[in-house]
Parts: sequence; structure tokens; C-alpha cells
Amino acid sequence: MSATPSHENHDEDHTGPVKTPKQLLAAVFFSFVVPVFIIIGLVNFVNSSNKPLAGAEQSERATLERIQKVGTVEILDANRVMKTGEEVFKAQCTTCHSAGVAGAPKFGDAAAWGPRIKTGYESLLNSALKGKNAMGAQGGGNFDDYEIARAVVYMANAGGAKFAEPAKPAAPAQ
Repeated sequence: MSATPSHENHDEDHTGPVKTPKQLLAAVFFSFVVPVFIIIGLVNFVNSSNKPLAGAEQSERATLERIQKVGTVEILDANRVMKTGEEVFKAQCTTCHSAGVAGAPKFGDAAAWGPRIKTGYESLLNSALKGKNAMGAQGGGNFDDYEIARAVVYMANAGGAKFAEPAKPAAPAQ
């Protein structure tokens, strides 16, 4: 017994997947020619102008959102007829105060309005104009501060207060 391996089947040890010249040509073709055509196809795709843009369906909307105006200036007629407290309530306040949304005291609910009325008219008006808890600021919106004050008096009086109608602000001096 010898320690060296026998090399009787020398041809079987060194055989590979290519056994015929036809297989060799096919391997060369698929190894070199096909990748060249794939590269040519990718170059044509990259240079073509018919590619879909990334996010193309949202690009116009996204552009409009990025360039939208930050704010607007509205000039209201200073001589317009001021709305009553009831009109302002129906237009602005009824959504939350009729249903009691987000802790808003319901219109006409004396138990809910009582503690608020005790704080006084000025406190209620300040809360309405600047906002409080879940209620956003009402001042600076569609209604003049005087109209908001009239709505505060209208709602508070329906809840048991005896506030007087606020005085109309004096016209600015010219």
C-alpha cells in the first residue's frame, strides 16, 4: 500500500462542463456576446427621452403645494352691516356649541355655562378671540371682533348670563 493516490483515471479528474467544441462556442457566445447586447440595451434606455419620471403623477400637485401662497390679504368693507350675535353663532359657532363637541358648552345649557359666566364677559371674549383648549381663535377670521363679541353675549345670555350687548366700536378717525 502506498500513500500516494493512484492516477489511473486521470481523464475523469480533469473534466469540466464543456466536453465538445459546440458547447465551447455556446459558452463563449453566452459569456461575451449576450452581455454586450444587454449593455447596449441599457445604454439606449438611459439615453432615451421616453422614460417615465419618478413620481410623475404627483409632480404637478407637489409643485403646486411647494409654491402655494403663504397668506392672503382680504380687504373687507368697513361700512358693511355688522352681523348679529345669532347670525354669527349660526355661521361660526353652531358646529361645536350645538352638539358639545370637544368639551364645548352646549348652547342654552345653564349648568355648562354657569362656571364660564362667573369668569366674566371679558374672560369669555378673550377666550373666543384667542382660543382656549380645543377651540381655535375666532378673532381675525371672517367676522370682526365686534361680531364675535356679539356672538359671545348671545351664547352666554342663552346659558343664563345677563350681559349687555357690546357697544359698537367707534369709526377710525381719518
